[in-house]
Amino acid sequence: MFLVGLTGGIASGKSSVVAVLQELGCAVIDADVIARQVVQPGLPAYQRLVCAFGPEILAESGEINREALGNIVFSQPEKRRLLNSITHPAIQKEMLKQILKYFVLGYRYVILDIPLLFEIGTMTRFMKHTVLVYCDPQTQLSRLMCRNGLTQAEAEARIGAQLPLSQKVKMADHVIDNSGSEGAMKRQVLKLHSSLEDSLDFVWVRLVAVAAVAGVGGLVYFLLRRLVS
Repeated sequence: MFLVGLTGGIASGKSSVVAVLQELGCAVIDADVIARQVVQPGLPAYQRLVCAFGPEILAESGEINREALGNIVFSQPEKRRLLNSITHPAIQKEMLKQILKYFVLGYRYVILDIPLLFEIGTMTRFMKHTVLVYCDPQTQLSRLMCRNGLTQAEAEARIGAQLPLSQKVKMADHVIDNSGSEGAMKRQVLKLHSSLEDSLDFVWVRLVAVAAVAGVGGLVYFLLRRLVS
């Protein structure tokens, strides 16, 4: 099994690509979903966030108000770094658990849906392939304004807070251009899925895992024999 990092930009249409991959039966681990799970009330990351940012980030229900927290960290890089230092270790731990589950189930590859894959940088070294969902700047701007009800200036500020898609294109192994029709996007996803399914990369990972297990088993057997004798 090998890992495929999937990313995009705000309003680039990554969710639509993920939906197609899931329809194809692919294993997808969503970092955003996990990010919500690890900050539920009572969990360690929740307690640390409240201590770091204060009760103003809480909704009436007691859960983290993601919009309020987002407004704090959006224009303050030091606050954003603090947020990441609290949440990222918990997110990565849960992602590892899910990766191991899919490995045991025999999947050829697992897709890690990570919105800030290239911005964070530390995760890319674990990916055999990286995939970027791209759309042209004007399409991205109009989609964001329509989806979130933002003015052009507000939408441009949100887009400007991320690495430009034009820069991410140079960093990705594969690019799905989602500027056009849904049908065109689906054809690109199917082509990508087919190439990943046909890849033999997963064979080497399984061979290494089997060798490691066999080595440990042999060592345990040797030690037991020594103890018995």
